[in-house]
Amino acid sequence: MGHGHHNIRFDGDPYALSGAWSPPTSRANFCEEDYVLTFYLAEFINSLTNIAYVYYALQYMYGPGSRGLLKPNVDFMSVALLVLGIGSFLFHASLRQTLEFADELSMMLLIWAMLQATLTIRQSPAKSKMISAALAVIFLSFTAFYLNSPLIIYQVIAFITGVVILFIRSLYLFHWMQPALPKAKSRDWRNRAFAAFFICLVGYGIWNIDLEFCQVLRDLRARVGLPWAWLLEFHGWWHLLTAVGASQFINVVREVLDEVKREQKKE
Repeated sequence: MGHGHHNIRFDGDPYALSGAWSPPTSRANFCEEDYVLTFYLAEFINSLTNIAYVYYALQYMYGPGSRGLLKPNVDFMSVALLVLGIGSFLFHASLRQTLEFADELSMMLLIWAMLQATLTIRQSPAKSKMISAALAVIFLSFTAFYLNSPLIIYQVIAFITGVVILFIRSLYLFHWMQPALPKAKSRDWRNRAFAAFFICLVGYGIWNIDLEFCQVLRDLRARVGLPWAWLLEFHGWWHLLTAVGASQFINVVREVLDEVKREQKKE
């Protein structure tokens, strides 16, 4: 999973042209050295850390309520999280531009899924359908636009806009919505939701260290050697922390949705 930045390419790695997917054609190329550990994965840690997204998606799909391998729990958010894990893995494994789009657009898919879930809470069926249709039009239109005008800054702006809307909607749900959600539950949900945003923000900050101080980090990695050098692959920490944060936020949303369903049954 990646974003745009003024330092988005770190070219010239010794093995960059001798890997299974060489040469790299993506617009972004991260601080982890290409094909340094295996012929098959361009960025070893940046690829494998995407397993975190897949893990949290499958944890829900095959958690309580699952009826077996072929009958998992499925909702839009779990599917989007799974698609993100797979798409980002394939991008970092290959550094091919086509799969870079899969990574970037799967990030937008997850934002779409979380917005749909949060914006339709306590809405009438008709209004929920209207919100869902509007989000589908917006995100599909953005996809068509982005594929035609693939400047990374456009995806960055769209992604951050989605996150800001999610944050504002969370404020509304836990502070301003009337009638209010149960006080004790609302406090717990609010704390966990805002902790999730903070975890993702920390991940973004760590990744920016990777972008700004790549050569320093590469020198440190060479000095400490494996496996400790893997701890200094900070883009991988972005994957791990955003997987934790996104999963925690999604769990809060699901609990709120369950509470609203219980309210409706009592009416």
